[in-house]
Amino acid sequence: MTIQLAIVLFLLVAAIVMFATNRPRMDAVAVIMLVLLPFTGALTMGEALAGFSDSNIVLIAALFIIGDGLVRTGVARRLGDWLIAKAGANEMRLVALLMVVVCALGATMSSTAVTAIFIPVALRIAQSTGTTPGRLMMPLSFAALISGMTTLIATAPNLVVNSELVNHLKRAGQTDATGFHFFSFTPVGVPVLILGIVYMAFARRWLGGKTDPSAEKPHRPTLADWVKEYKLAGREHRVSVTAQSPLVGKTLVDLKLRDTAGANLVAIERDRSLIQPTAQTKLRTGDILFVDLAAPEADAEALRKQFALELMPLSGSYFTDHSQDIGMAEVIVPATSELVDKTVIEGGFRTRHGLSVIGLRRGSEAMERGLRQEKLHVGDTLLLVGPWKSIRQLGSGSKDLVILNLPAEIEEVLPVPGKAIHAVVVLLLVIGLMISGVVPNVQAALLGCLLLGVLGVVDMQSSYRSIDWKTIVLIVGMLPFSLALQRTGGVDLMADGLMNVIGGSGTYVVLASIFVITAMLGLFISNTATAVLMAPVALAIADELKASPYPFAMIVALAASTAFMTPVSSPVNTLVVTPGNYTFGDFVRVGVPFAIVVLVVSVVMVPWLMPLYPN
Repeated sequence: MTIQLAIVLFLLVAAIVMFATNRPRMDAVAVIMLVLLPFTGALTMGEALAGFSDSNIVLIAALFIIGDGLVRTGVARRLGDWLIAKAGANEMRLVALLMVVVCALGATMSSTAVTAIFIPVALRIAQSTGTTPGRLMMPLSFAALISGMTTLIATAPNLVVNSELVNHLKRAGQTDATGFHFFSFTPVGVPVLILGIVYMAFARRWLGGKTDPSAEKPHRPTLADWVKEYKLAGREHRVSVTAQSPLVGKTLVDLKLRDTAGANLVAIERDRSLIQPTAQTKLRTGDILFVDLAAPEADAEALRKQFALELMPLSGSYFTDHSQDIGMAEVIVPATSELVDKTVIEGGFRTRHGLSVIGLRRGSEAMERGLRQEKLHVGDTLLLVGPWKSIRQLGSGSKDLVILNLPAEIEEVLPVPGKAIHAVVVLLLVIGLMISGVVPNVQAALLGCLLLGVLGVVDMQSSYRSIDWKTIVLIVGMLPFSLALQRTGGVDLMADGLMNVIGGSGTYVVLASIFVITAMLGLFISNTATAVLMAPVALAIADELKASPYPFAMIVALAASTAFMTPVSSPVNTLVVTPGNYTFGDFVRVGVPFAIVVLVVSVVMVPWLMPLYPN
């Protein structure tokens, strides 16, 4: 062992210790290693920083953006709601369904891509069910890794090993060598998935328990709470415009409903969506008007008769059901406001803010009638209703009003509703390009990002915000170790030692040893690099034993995907560290036992499926 190799190994051990103690944080450790490794002389600073231009790093960043597109359009929510609906209140059934779906999708595309796409789905499920994200994130990463054991194209190490196998067979004189088939891995991968689900039934107890959302953040009122508090149920009405109504074809400025009937038009339901009316909005037959009858003289029955309208049902849940289209905000009138001593009508809320006043509370009492003629006082609390966009603008631009409360529903509002189909089509296109191999995976993902931008699903600000930079820095910082170990002879030293130690052992012991060494190498270098290094070693041992090369090659491929043991074993694990709030020890505690399970299954099943000594 050279001094250079000893220094590299010392830095590697130091990084592992810091990861294990979680001091400092993982991305800080990565930066430390990034700075120190060039001092060993094994690589230059430029080579240490080359990870920032690595196609896999760019791919991960692009997939964060695609995943955010699924969140912004509601696709993640719908998929999460579907999983919750299918699983019911049974958390284990939910975990099983999540793992099956992730593994099925990962069988035909990058496991890293699947993980990035499903992280927001899992977070949505955790929020909806009151489960800590940690109980879902590790099952998600395990399922994505297991997907690499299901088909030939599921992960890069499979393709690397298959290529080496074909070349080995051709060198041995088999010119028609075919290597592995598409489903050669499936008979091993499916049992591993089943065992993974069973294992998670017990292991998830180590990953945190139920969480009380109210303990984590202040309680926010709901729209239904405000309906009750401001006594809106008796004042708010829905009326449908009939064909005989004199309102048809008229604009709001022509009708002056507030003056003629004491009615304030809050919103219009048209074509199954809610629109905010303006002075020039023309009413149509079939429009459903949401009106506020706060004036003392206003009467729903009189309004119906006067304008030939049909009364529609309205309950407190109406606001919640339409929370994507219409929102509320509770605001207070400060002492410096120009609204003091003005009436609600004089305040011109719709003209100035695009919002309507439907509630007024002075002290602890909410007014039921006559609030529009009431002069505003300092400290009055107003309940405003209107589009979420106007409510957000109110929070950043109004000096006359101070937002006191926003409802819990604001967290569920989609930034780009109505574009779910766009996000799904782009995702399917990206997956199709990845499966077909027409363009590199990173190019397919970047194309998807561009299309999402053109379609208005994401913008530059949301794209930058969606990327988990902590994860990116962590992966980039650890990549140089692979090159440093290869250049200093660390990998060759381990491979030669393996041949000397196990060359004369029984075949099953040899297979198990190859699996263990491959998996252990994968703790420190990428699984693709591990496959490149170990495949020739395994095939050489097969020749020495005069055994079939197929089971030896498959053992290497399976072991390369057994990256459950540390958060830096695979980008898949690294992706879930932050959302799952995991430590280095969490992966060791949960991942090592399952890696042993996979080892046993692989060593038993591979020789059975692919005989060691075919006739």
